[in-house]
Amino acid sequence: MNIEAVFVDRDGTIGGTGHFIHPNEFAPYSFSRDAIQILKDHNIRTFACTNQHRISRGEATLDDFNKEFQSYGFDDAFICPHSSDDACNCHKPKPGMLLEASKKYNLDLTKTVFIGDVGSTDMLAAHAVGAKKILVLTGWGYGSLKQYRESWAEIEPDYVAENFLEAVKWIISKCEG
Repeated sequence: MNIEAVFVDRDGTIGGTGHFIHPNEFAPYSFSRDAIQILKDHNIRTFACTNQHRISRGEATLDDFNKEFQSYGFDDAFICPHSSDDACNCHKPKPGMLLEASKKYNLDLTKTVFIGDVGSTDMLAAHAVGAKKILVLTGWGYGSLKQYRESWAEIEPDYVAENFLEAVKWIISKCEG
């Protein structure tokens, strides 16, 4: 498997509970920095890709999030600041952030992977562009597979991982295998 880039959701995937936590108070899981470093060690570009409607409510800024993602070692961050009620093309499950990344970095999105904890947003956005889909069981992951499965029933993840680090190890095994 030839992977050009990996997109990673924030809340519930790299840290937190799935609920909004301001970047000044957000803590990644103990393994998240290692997971990012493994991708970097294998020359795989790593992008944060997150819905953050609290920006539109003035509870945080794009700059707050960009600084956070830079501190973790992401190559770039694609952040939707809009609410799900806005008519934007970037709020997952719409694929606007992935399409923006594709244009900016000349990516073949069918050679990318999306790691996230929400089937009805992360997995649907990835599916819309033909990216590989990895659902992690942290954050909202278990709920996405169980009580909320009907909201994305037609889509199957390519892999279900316990967490972000396990997802990255699976990607690397597929690249080397």
